[in-house]
Amino acid sequence: MTATLIFLTALVVMTSAWLLLLLSRQKKRKQVIIFQGKEIEKQLRDMEQHNKELNELILQNKQIIGIVSHDLKGPFNRIFALVHLMSHSAENLTDNQKEYLDKIHQIVVDGLGMMRNLLDNRRLEEKGIELNSDKVNLVTLLGSLVKNYQVLAEKKGIIVHFESPKQLFIVSDKLYLIRVFENLLTNAIKFSDSNTNVFVTVIEEENRISISVRDEGPGISIADQQNLYHKLQRLSARPTGGESSSGLGLWIVKSIVDKMGGEIVCISDQGKGATFKVLLKK
Repeated sequence: MTATLIFLTALVVMTSAWLLLLLSRQKKRKQVIIFQGKEIEKQLRDMEQHNKELNELILQNKQIIGIVSHDLKGPFNRIFALVHLMSHSAENLTDNQKEYLDKIHQIVVDGLGMMRNLLDNRRLEEKGIELNSDKVNLVTLLGSLVKNYQVLAEKKGIIVHFESPKQLFIVSDKLYLIRVFENLLTNAIKFSDSNTNVFVTVIEEENRISISVRDEGPGISIADQQNLYHKLQRLSARPTGGESSSGLGLWIVKSIVDKMGGEIVCISDQGKGATFKVLLKK
């Protein structure tokens, strides 16, 4: 009886000690969890504050880029107008002066294109694309663009050819159509060598309209074709006349064409030029 009592007493003491040890460990574990929870909460607050500051900085940078781009358009447009006037009275200029005037014209056009793309990028990021569809004579619109860009192309010894039906109407947003084909024409001229051609062709198909811009430049590699429409993507091919490239043009083109419910296709082999085909619904 005494042995049994001693055994039971020892068992109770051991069990109590084990329970006390377990409670102590649980208490410490709870304290650790509470401490870790507070640390995580602090880190989350710090991250939220950091993200808030980062978002404010990004917004400020976008606003600065937008303001600067918009404000610079005025001086660039005035320079463009002056160069245009001087070109019409160039008979008194020397050959060197005419060459410098052509270079100024190219630089101004290049700068205006970059600013338009920066403003388009800001608009797309903030508001997306809001189409204002209307009946547009596509032949007249593209013919006018080709005529304008022919002047720039001739300064590089490039001829722009235009082939289309006599008239072709489409219901679309005129301003966005202009931005699409301004970018495609600019790229075709920018990446073409002297004494080459650029072809703009409009074909009316059964349910859609195909507008292609083809150049005789260096072409686009398979690797570049996979990343063509990525934002700020720089291609391995470089502009042939020292022009700048923001890496925004094709991304803007793709965004607009997608919004219009159309499709853009690139067909190219290295060394054999490139064709960008825009397919739009009638």
